[in-house]
Amino acid sequence: MLSEIDHVAIAVRDLEAAIQYYKNAFEAEIEHREIISSDLVEEAMIKVGTSYIQLISPTAPGSPVAKFLEKRGDGLHHVGYRVTDCQEALERIKSLGFAVLDEAPRPGSRGTTVAFIHPKEALGTLIELVQS
Repeated sequence: MLSEIDHVAIAVRDLEAAIQYYKNAFEAEIEHREIISSDLVEEAMIKVGTSYIQLISPTAPGSPVAKFLEKRGDGLHHVGYRVTDCQEALERIKSLGFAVLDEAPRPGSRGTTVAFIHPKEALGTLIELVQS
């Protein structure tokens, strides 16, 4: 069902500073940048092999990522796994009785289709299913 890691998301308070850090430390370049209104975040994507580092920063106070940052500070937020069929993968997870954050797949960044699995069901890690 999982084909590879799509991205590792790092929540940051200051997106510009995080971008500069990756440029200075790793000579990384931003391949894609987008505001994801539905998630109240701005993202900057850094290509690493066939995967990405996704830097995310809240666009509104009180958003889920803003709350994460208040509680935990900058750091690893979630892991996105590529799947060939997001609907099928989500239905499988739900059929096993696992809690999900999205009852149905929805549009994600870069034209993808995504769904999130609750971290309490995924060994404490927020998981995003990503279909290209």
